[in-house]
Amino acid sequence: MNLLIVTHTIGKNDGQGRVNYEVVRAALAAGHSVTLLCTTVDETLSRHPRVTIVQLAPSRVPTRLLKYQAFALRAAAWIRAHRAEFDVVQVNGFIAWTRADVSAIHFVHTGWYKSGYYPFRLSGGPYAAYQVLFTRLNAWCERWAFKRAGMLVPVSEKVAAELVALGMSRDKIRVIHNGVDNVEFSPNPAQTSQRARFNLPEAPFMLLFAGDIRTARKNLDTVLRALVTCSPNVHLTVAANTANSPYPALAASLGIADRVHFVGMIREMPALMRCADAFVFPSRYEAMSLVMLEALASGLPVITVHTSGGAEVITPACGMVLDDPDDEKPLADAISRLADDPLRTRDMGHAAQALAATLSWQTMAARYLALFEEIAASRKIERIAKHQSRAHRETASVKT
Repeated sequence: MNLLIVTHTIGKNDGQGRVNYEVVRAALAAGHSVTLLCTTVDETLSRHPRVTIVQLAPSRVPTRLLKYQAFALRAAAWIRAHRAEFDVVQVNGFIAWTRADVSAIHFVHTGWYKSGYYPFRLSGGPYAAYQVLFTRLNAWCERWAFKRAGMLVPVSEKVAAELVALGMSRDKIRVIHNGVDNVEFSPNPAQTSQRARFNLPEAPFMLLFAGDIRTARKNLDTVLRALVTCSPNVHLTVAANTANSPYPALAASLGIADRVHFVGMIREMPALMRCADAFVFPSRYEAMSLVMLEALASGLPVITVHTSGGAEVITPACGMVLDDPDDEKPLADAISRLADDPLRTRDMGHAAQALAATLSWQTMAARYLALFEEIAASRKIERIAKHQSRAHRETASVKT
């Protein structure tokens, strides 16, 4: 099978890029050839003999909005010129102004815009107006692309429901959850006491929150308000860039600055997760959180909400899924139940790790490959049928 994957980034240190990275690795292991139409790609892939890189240099136009459109136009032109060379063309959402066999859906801008938690308005100044324009244009482009894709692969049932709400047929939707590295993210008894490495106190019950805190979407504010009513023995580690973030000041204003530890962007996330007792992630809108899967693999009970994509995989054995992301009281109660019951927290951590074992990158990639091979086989049958039909017509023409 000759596969074309179209996306901006393919690599281990990017959420969507990591999904594509693992799919490429699995395709190569299965003996397939892969062409990558992208801007940046992991060096380990670019050196493989069955990988062809078609690298589109980043456009110099201003703003991310125009850069994405420039990529979409250039990618579409290349695909139209070379489509016949490939058995399957896979894109990621709206990435090119052309049809695709498979579109992996990692985010739905319409879903975010209509979620009830979208924070920007046209009247909110130049930055807010730009964000609204960016979201609405991408939402329109996505609908255009989704209608023209042969199969849609949302990363969660939540995203699948958003696609159906946009008018997409359920028959062309196949949910494939993101995966996780169960080796890299795993409890390690020999490394459990590493809090000093991150300047964290040893004694308290430690929650972990990770995500972008420059805006309110990930919902750190509700976590901070919940922490106020929890025991003083409950602390929170926040793994995020604090530049232009209002939350250090909010923690101070709530009187909990000594219990909230902002450790910045951490590249050694597996080690940081081994310092935590539970993971808290009440995101107001999420498609499918990779960091939540990493927490499960690390043996951490997860507290999340229904608005966070991926919450559908959380069971009562390994976590708690709350209804309202903005209600701090149930969140505080859930945190306290874990902090007050170490044995229950330990058992939930074991269940979390067992669940993560069913959500490996290998499992995810195998499902993508099965879909690709199904499409390629169907294409082959169609080509044979067309060839036979043409031969039959030609024979009949000779006889007449």
